[in-house]
Amino acid sequence: MGSSSNSSKDDFSVLVLASDLGVDARPFLTHQEPEDSWYDCASDPPSSEEQDFAHLDSLQFLRLESGSDKLGNRIFRIVGKYFPALVISAERLKKYVFNKICTELPEGPFCIVYMHSTVQKEDNNPGLIILRWIYEELPPDHKDRLQAVYFVHPGLRSRLVLATLGRFFLSGGLYWKVKYVSRLQYLWDDIKKGELEIPEFVQKHDEILEHRPLTDYGIEPDPLHFSQMPPSAYSLGRHDTGWTSRQYMS
Repeated sequence: MGSSSNSSKDDFSVLVLASDLGVDARPFLTHQEPEDSWYDCASDPPSSEEQDFAHLDSLQFLRLESGSDKLGNRIFRIVGKYFPALVISAERLKKYVFNKICTELPEGPFCIVYMHSTVQKEDNNPGLIILRWIYEELPPDHKDRLQAVYFVHPGLRSRLVLATLGRFFLSGGLYWKVKYVSRLQYLWDDIKKGELEIPEFVQKHDEILEHRPLTDYGIEPDPLHFSQMPPSAYSLGRHDTGWTSRQYMS
């Protein structure tokens, strides 16, 4: 056995993350800024190159709505399906979010409406850790001004991840601001209709969930819609008098 005098130099830790929980481990493998550092809109203006976000603006995955919720909080709408996770880096996303907040958000409280409808983990999910990293670098004033995060159409996977890992990966201030909204009709309890634009595919997804509620839990009772097919006496090669011979079924 070696001497214990060098044990402090050889200490290391191992962090194991499940690969199917939608958690991006990259921030754990890179250098992290101190907890008390944040972005200052006044003293850290983006360069002209960083301000070129025309392509991201055209995707409309993050935009400030003209309306407010019933408590008077201005609405930032995020459409998860529009987010290009495969082609945008975490650093680029952070700069874009801060640019939107610094240049478009007026004074006063605001909220976020995040639409998770039909989001694919590989294509549209930036990762829980990256979202926490962006939130933690916001100025304290902006954190305080964020009043609520309306999570529209959360799937079973998202609920499980936030329920089991949310308190660890999200700061307490953000974790308790998340409000699950399983149907658009419940969103209208907090936001009047017409205060924000709902994409058509989100409305259609809401209708699907309304008619097939088990889809909320990752269960599709009739994915091929066999129940909607008209009955036929000749299905599967069966006649009234019995099964057809093999040669007629070839």
